[in-house]
Amino acid sequence: MDYLSFELTRPWVLLFLVPLALVITACFVRSLSDFPRSQRIVSLVMRIGMLLLLVLSLAGLTLLHDTEEQFVIVLQDQSLSIDDDANVATDEFLRNAVDARGDHKLALLPFATTVGTVQDLTPETLTEAADRKVDQPDESESSATTKQAEDDSETARKQKDGTNLAAAIEAAAGYMPPGFVPQIVLLTDGNETVGDAVAAAAQSNIPITTIALPAMSEPEVQVAEVKVPAEVREGEPFFVDVEIQSNHDDEGLIEVFRGDHKVVSEKKTLTTGTNRFRFQQSIERDRMAAFNVRISGLKQDTLLDNNSDAGLVFAAGKPRVLIVESDPNLIRELAYALEDEGIQVDVRPPQGMPETLADLQNYECLLLSNVPATALTQQQMQIARTWVQELGGGLIMLGGEQSFGLGGYYKSTLEDVLPVRSDFEKEKEKPSLGMVLVIDKSGSMSGDPIEMAKSAARSAVELLGRRDQVAVLAFDGDTYVISEMQPASNGVRISDEIARIDAGGGTNMYPAMEMSFEMLMTTSAKLKHVILLTDGVSTAGDFEGMAQQMVSAKMTVSTVAAGSGADQTLLEQIARVGKGRYYYTDDPAQVPQIFAKETVTASKSAIDEQPFIPQVIRATHTLADIDMESAPFLLGYVMTRPKPTSEVILATEKGDPLLVWWRYGLGMTAAFTSDAKSRWAAEWMTWPGYGKFWTQVIRQVMRKSDTRGIQVRTQRTGDLASVAVDAVNEVGQFLNRVDVELTVISPQLQRTSTVMSQSAPGRYTTDFPLPQAGSYHMEIAVRQNDQVVYRQSRGLMRGYSDELRIRPANESLLQEVATASGGRFNPKAAELFESSDVRAMRPTPLWPWLLTLATVILILDVALRRIDFTVYFPSAHSKNAV
Repeated sequence: MDYLSFELTRPWVLLFLVPLALVITACFVRSLSDFPRSQRIVSLVMRIGMLLLLVLSLAGLTLLHDTEEQFVIVLQDQSLSIDDDANVATDEFLRNAVDARGDHKLALLPFATTVGTVQDLTPETLTEAADRKVDQPDESESSATTKQAEDDSETARKQKDGTNLAAAIEAAAGYMPPGFVPQIVLLTDGNETVGDAVAAAAQSNIPITTIALPAMSEPEVQVAEVKVPAEVREGEPFFVDVEIQSNHDDEGLIEVFRGDHKVVSEKKTLTTGTNRFRFQQSIERDRMAAFNVRISGLKQDTLLDNNSDAGLVFAAGKPRVLIVESDPNLIRELAYALEDEGIQVDVRPPQGMPETLADLQNYECLLLSNVPATALTQQQMQIARTWVQELGGGLIMLGGEQSFGLGGYYKSTLEDVLPVRSDFEKEKEKPSLGMVLVIDKSGSMSGDPIEMAKSAARSAVELLGRRDQVAVLAFDGDTYVISEMQPASNGVRISDEIARIDAGGGTNMYPAMEMSFEMLMTTSAKLKHVILLTDGVSTAGDFEGMAQQMVSAKMTVSTVAAGSGADQTLLEQIARVGKGRYYYTDDPAQVPQIFAKETVTASKSAIDEQPFIPQVIRATHTLADIDMESAPFLLGYVMTRPKPTSEVILATEKGDPLLVWWRYGLGMTAAFTSDAKSRWAAEWMTWPGYGKFWTQVIRQVMRKSDTRGIQVRTQRTGDLASVAVDAVNEVGQFLNRVDVELTVISPQLQRTSTVMSQSAPGRYTTDFPLPQAGSYHMEIAVRQNDQVVYRQSRGLMRGYSDELRIRPANESLLQEVATASGGRFNPKAAELFESSDVRAMRPTPLWPWLLTLATVILILDVALRRIDFTVYFPSAHSKNAV
């Protein structure tokens, strides 16, 4: 039997009934109308009735009646673990559900790591979905369209690389409309990678029917796990344990890489199930080694992303130093001297500068010797800064004709890290410089290139001395004077003028070169230089002739080819004829470093090559047992300025900094403005204190790692890492109530820091998420009485997503979800809409009916107040009169 009731959504509006009724009654009593009393009484009743209807409308009078009509939302798992067999089962279930729905409502909500949009589930939508599955790209599509399709496909794939059942349940519960008997149907294999589906089901208050889809049945092989010890001693043998899972018999080639070096390559037979293999390895020189295991050459395999996994091993041993030098042969003497003192040394050219934190973590200290900033990428410099700041690494920059300002480090990422600045007060006796900056502003320079060019021009002006002069030209099809030749001391004005450069137009370089020549001819500067930046092919001109004419007038020309579209041959020839330097870059972010390097080089003011004796400015234990008074001459240095909070340890006889250091984040950096090789340190290399000096400086700066009182254990479960630290003091007693700080650097160099909580005597624990694949680097510091007593580095690898692992359908989880929500497990589609005792109260707002009736009454009331009905019913009026 249907149940009917009424409710008011705004009952407080009824309070207006009484005063309004009194007003209407008062108007009736005081009315001057001469209509018969009976007609006026009928009008009063109608007005009160109309008032009641309006007030009830405003009060939200609603009719409630029970209903058995269901609203069913089907959650369809579209993650990567759902293969063709599961899709076939899904399609069949959906067709049967559509056929059985009757008058009930049915909607579809797809999900994977994220949740899609709800759509009504009808035979038409099922047909459209089937058509989309068989649609193939048109072979006549342009390459741009194909590239966009590939990008969209990769984005869609990433969105399917995981299963978030909890988010899907919460989204469906939020979408469910009132007035229906709700039901959620979950079609999935139950293998969630994110969230807690059981908790979400318990909180939903909606019955959830779960349907278990078949697990992946296509041929699949995966590297399930790579187990390596967290820490070993240098040279100690250990095992790399590899677990490979397969759902069929197969054969494959297993390769193990330590970093970039292949150390194992063996053909192995695989059986259905879990296959375990063990390979013995050792670490001789690396501090932290990544062991990557790959399997290939399989007869049958569906997914390739799960064919490799990795593990990180930390090795304790002698401290290691990486020296990056433009000419590695010139720094060998320093490497030999350090190795004699028990420090392991690797020497690399600039091309070997580490590009990953995992590579840089192999060293305690990094020395950059005569390496220009233009030889390093922004990524490499950012990694070095992160390594110093967040992981406690040590960095030393040595002087040379390509270091500090001469190397283009002004305003670079690494200059932020160093304790000295690359700009300095130019000596009065140094020759004045007249420079013209010629910038290509054609349409191809729009966006980042032109912004980097403007930034480069501003930095170049800042590096010039007060006696120097500078002008800025820009060209496209025409040539524009951005800033007239003027003293570089007008930096603010010149910077404002540079800011007005906008990209657009063609490329005609020769008139701009000609104008720069004419500008320099009018200056009285001793040195005259042109820096020419372009990213394209110019209209023809006698460029070499103009460059030769400049050289004849004692001018020099340097060129910068930005981007692969530039005429590199022409620009290199112009620089060669113009007695300048040629640069090429395909990274707009390198342009400021190129301009900075070129400006300092052209000014011939950054190097002082007069012999000097180092002067001790600050006594330090680093110089203990070194007789600095007997130190021979150094033959030159690069001029810099110490930063305010740095410590100047050694200086030149002129008072310029020679050895400066400071602490930067968790690490330490130092600058030695002379060199450690035969150009300026030729006499030092024969000095008995040479090796001891550099050994003690490096030990002062290098990363400190004391692992004697600390043990670290890490464990990964899905996308969550657990870290446990056991800390004891020198006599083996637990360290309680100390601060244990964990700093984690993600593969994207994002930093998170947390204080670990104590869970047992001497034990501290915490968890942190692993949102993406790659290596995570950890720095653990134990502080007692505000002093760091122990410090240790660790690493952790997260491989491919758990979504790609071979796993059976998780029916136990799906049964828990159904039980927690009051739903059913694995019913047939036709059973979804079976009637039950559950009913929903469906509200029907009555305000449209009430307003309609009030309008009818209003019309009748107007008629009663305008028409004398006694004319039509005289007998009724006479009876009332009697």
